[in-house]
Amino acid sequence: MTQSPTNCIFCEIVAGSAPSSRVYEDQEILGFLNIKPAHPGECLLIPKHHVDHFTDLDVEIAARIMMVAQRLANRIREVYRPQRVGYVVAGYGVAHAHLIIVPQWHTNDITCQHFAVLNDGEIQFTDAHIPLAPRDELDLVAKKLRIG
Repeated sequence: MTQSPTNCIFCEIVAGSAPSSRVYEDQEILGFLNIKPAHPGECLLIPKHHVDHFTDLDVEIAARIMMVAQRLANRIREVYRPQRVGYVVAGYGVAHAHLIIVPQWHTNDITCQHFAVLNDGEIQFTDAHIPLAPRDELDLVAKKLRIG
């Protein structure tokens, strides 16, 4: 395990010096409940070694995190019966790679600031104000991003 940076709460949780309610653990991955869940059962999966960005994870660890996430998501579905279970890799909040598993009871349980609009003094989430991207721009971006 690589040395953890100072003041990383997730590294402290891995080390056992900060409390957590663990839902999964193996040699390389730790899963625990979010202390500020949108809904009961929301949890996080992290690599035990400190990596800042999820995209910097070794491909095998990232894949294993997703496999564990599937198992936890199915368990959340059994226990809480949400409409959906979603995954978020935002990269903000704690600078330690993490996948958030979110029980969803509403279409807006996972959203983005780009969808938030103020309508008659009420915040609403919609994509109505976001224009469709022109096909030629989409094709250009696809060409730049295409893999294998």
